[in-house]
Amino acid sequence: MIPGFETIVEERIKKAQKEGQFDNLKGISKPLRFESYTGPEELRLGHKILKNAGFLPPEVELRKRISRTEQLLEAAHADHMEKSKISRRLNYLLAQLDAFRQERSGFSMMNQFYRHAVEKKLS
Repeated sequence: MIPGFETIVEERIKKAQKEGQFDNLKGISKPLRFESYTGPEELRLGHKILKNAGFLPPEVELRKRISRTEQLLEAAHADHMEKSKISRRLNYLLAQLDAFRQERSGFSMMNQFYRHAVEKKLS
């Protein structure tokens, strides 16, 4: 952090407290709720910022796609060909999810994919 920056921040917080700017905040006197996070601790803040900006890690996006595909499979009643096609798609997505989980160590394919998606969105 920039030297002296903490002091400036603390002074502004104390001034705001004295002026009552924190008195009417939403959720005051209620316990904080923390979201569960299963990724590496050093990536928590980065993932939180990206999530707030509308980005999702590929594994989360993949899980959403799997869920939608499962719903489609349940909705496909009579058409055997349609069910077969959706089942193949579901198996493919599940295999992708399994591959992401296996490569979770270090700078994996999942992180590279996520980085590429972010770079593409920002450019």
